[in-house]
Amino acid sequence: MQRSGPLYTLLAGLALALIMLSLNATTGDVASSAPAPSSAPAPSSASSASSAPSPSSPPTAPPSQAPSTRGAPPDADYAGRTADGAASVAVALRKGKAIAYVCDGRTKEAWLRGDVRDDGTLRLTGDHGARLEATLRSTTISGDVELTGLRQPFQARKAVKPSGLYRTTASVRGARVVGGWIVLQGGAQVGIVSRDGEPSAAPPIDTGSGAVTVDGERLTALPIP
Repeated sequence: MQRSGPLYTLLAGLALALIMLSLNATTGDVASSAPAPSSAPAPSSASSASSAPSPSSPPTAPPSQAPSTRGAPPDADYAGRTADGAASVAVALRKGKAIAYVCDGRTKEAWLRGDVRDDGTLRLTGDHGARLEATLRSTTISGDVELTGLRQPFQARKAVKPSGLYRTTASVRGARVVGGWIVLQGGAQVGIVSRDGEPSAAPPIDTGSGAVTVDGERLTALPIP
């Protein structure tokens, strides 16, 4: 009976050792079966580039359009009268420029100059405050003319030769002579000849040759070039 004590003690120790070994094995299996923490893959540069929105291109500006213009009107002459019939008006268009002559055939006259704008308007100025503001249309020029402080509407129609505007400059008996003539449709003439700035009614010209006699001297009145 005394020998059974050590034996029981040995068996108990073996049993305890087996239990410990079994627990260790179980713990190791659980640890080995647990999944390792996964690390999130870094996004590739290619996928980042494809997913990132591309900067929008700036809108293409429409091509600039130059304003439409009529351009210089064709060379032509226009002749007519003021609304009250007291004066005649002639306008000569030359390469986008305008030369006008206004006279009453006695003592009042003015030469005016200026440009023809792209919209067909004319704003001409001359000596002694003379002004002409008008609009060019297909066959007429109409507007207002101011001469010696008086403003009158006028209309001038496209002239057919020999109608139109004529002018001469010369020296006659020591005086500077400047003559202007407006030949209206139908052949009527209105003009003034100034001698050293002193105006008087002009003698008629020959519309075929432009010949005119001033103070006994034969001169030639020519259309505005």
